[in-house]
Amino acid sequence: QLQASGGGLVQAGGSLTLSCAASGRTFSSYVMGWFRQAPGKERELVAAISQNGGWTYYADSVKGRFTISRDNAKNMVYLQMNSLKPEDTAVYYCAAGRLFGQREETEYDYWGQGTLLTVSS
Repeated sequence: QLQASGGGLVQAGGSLTLSCAASGRTFSSYVMGWFRQAPGKERELVAAISQNGGWTYYADSVKGRFTISRDNAKNMVYLQMNSLKPEDTAVYYCAAGRLFGQREETEYDYWGQGTLLTVSS
């Protein structure tokens, strides 16, 4: 089970960190990803991190602004978001998958409930 939190209303240029808490004893065996879905758009992968944190992936739209990290001892994954833009406004979801390199939402096995980020201009 995944529980995402930390969304809110932020001004453009601001920062925010999303958190995702996972239950269970196999968290460290999963690739973790953060997806987002903006109104009227498809859900997209914005960042992913491998099981031991050694590999990360970022969508071009967030590269250099967002940082994904994980703490396997605490069963937590984070998304640090800086220099936020209005186009970052979306519902953000954390998800768990098996293989690093998967980009499609159908390839992720478990999902959190989503947390809303609104970036005002």
